[in-house]
Amino acid sequence: MTNEATQPKESEAFLARIVRAGGSHVARQGSVYCSGVSAESAGSTMLWLGTISLPAGRRTGAHRHEGHETALLMTAGRDIEIWSGAALERCETIRPGDYLFIPAGVPHVAVNRSSEDAEFLGARNDPAANESVVLMPELDAIVP
Repeated sequence: MTNEATQPKESEAFLARIVRAGGSHVARQGSVYCSGVSAESAGSTMLWLGTISLPAGRRTGAHRHEGHETALLMTAGRDIEIWSGAALERCETIRPGDYLFIPAGVPHVAVNRSSEDAEFLGARNDPAANESVVLMPELDAIVP
């Protein structure tokens, strides 16, 4: 079953499309999203591409993306902690120039303990501007 509202019109399906950067919104997990290519902006059916920021001194809530994978490239900021795993047992540091892959269903938290905003270029195989997020508040206290 396809969602006809997000399917490109037949004549539009064979044209490239330029999408101008638009406004941003705070996602349910706490990071700031600015959609570029999405179902809403370009009629995408399989891809979201945009920027994500995590302000200085902030963190996301524990969450997972049940139905999609996420790939990120850190473009600016300082060290960001990425906690992941069923009990958020693994902590790694991502720095500008590093890529991050988050498989579908993996619980995770991002923490920015620095005084600089962190910026990422992100892509996922869920085209909706407001992605499907499952918040996991029962895990929030695990991350200091």
